[in-house]
Amino acid sequence: MALYLSPFHFTSLSSKSDYSLPSKFPGAAVFFRREFPGASVSPPSTDSGRRCILKDRAQPGNNGSFEASESSLVVCFGEMLIDFVPTTSGLSLAEAPAFKKAPGGAPANVAVGIARLGGASAFIGKVGEDEFGYMLADILKENNVNSEGMRFDPGARTALAFVTLRKDGEREFMFYRNPSADMLLQESEIDFELIRKAKIFHYGSISLITEPCKSAHIAAANAARDAGVLLSYDPNLRLPLWPSAESAREGILSIWDTADIIKISEEEISFLTQGEDPYDDNVVRKLYHQNLKLLLVTEGAEGCRYYTKEFSGRIEGLKVEAVDTTGAGDAFVAGMLSQLASDMNLIQEEDRLRDALRFANACGALTVTERGAIPALPTREAVLNAMLKSVA
Repeated sequence: MALYLSPFHFTSLSSKSDYSLPSKFPGAAVFFRREFPGASVSPPSTDSGRRCILKDRAQPGNNGSFEASESSLVVCFGEMLIDFVPTTSGLSLAEAPAFKKAPGGAPANVAVGIARLGGASAFIGKVGEDEFGYMLADILKENNVNSEGMRFDPGARTALAFVTLRKDGEREFMFYRNPSADMLLQESEIDFELIRKAKIFHYGSISLITEPCKSAHIAAANAARDAGVLLSYDPNLRLPLWPSAESAREGILSIWDTADIIKISEEEISFLTQGEDPYDDNVVRKLYHQNLKLLLVTEGAEGCRYYTKEFSGRIEGLKVEAVDTTGAGDAFVAGMLSQLASDMNLIQEEDRLRDALRFANACGALTVTERGAIPALPTREAVLNAMLKSVA
């Protein structure tokens, strides 16, 4: 292996801080590529031969066909990246002796999570035309996620994120994007036909931070809404990526009223309401807009709350020994959307909704028992077995 360094900037932030933004420090993004005798140190080739190979690798194989369940397809839009998680739990990023490479990115996590649970999913986004990008394309293929909407940028790297859960319970993030390929997705590169086939279109807020991805995001969501596709939104607040706290608040809320389903965490409620109590139902109801069908509030190990126009309640979480919380919220979303895509009416019946949320809670709980997001996402069989054991 040869080690190459590229100039980047990074920022880090504990998620349970006072929401003040950290200073930016000059850093270096680390990339690995295979080195062969006589090989040049230039970036991966972008010649037509390489692109042909890449196209073949990025498409689902026979096991990745979604024709049989296309009527319940969930299309996930946004970032896919490489998470680096410490091999030792409970340490800060600076204290960690080593890191494990794991595929991640919230929308991609949800897509893989749905496929692992037996559902039909697709991913739309952009990665670098580099070894990490090729790896991520293969991950989607291996997990039977439709990757027809995935694009590759020859001029930008695949994003990296270092993430840890410290002993004090605070998560730390450090991102390498300057810019990364996911930020450069253009409207002209979007597979709108794939979006129109979906039952649910799921996205976050990170794709709203910069152009051209912001315009691409808005165009994709508009196309989904015009086609009668249900819109699912997980803000997934990552303050270090935004220019300021206020721009993050404005950006997240700019598309709030267009979503049919919103999943939000306690910390995000406090942030969006500028410090109000996230456990107060009256505070939560302020975030419930007229066209919203379902608002979900995740509480980590404690479970979740749900709000519709007709009813609301709380579902306890499944107790497990946590190793790494990365991707737990995405697994929860995958668990919920995988069921909703098959039967949209469950939102209207509280008993059935509660059963679906118990399943989603179990998905999130199992994910924290292993390191990394995508590597830890459970199968449907594992979730059902865990739920049976919890009531035995």
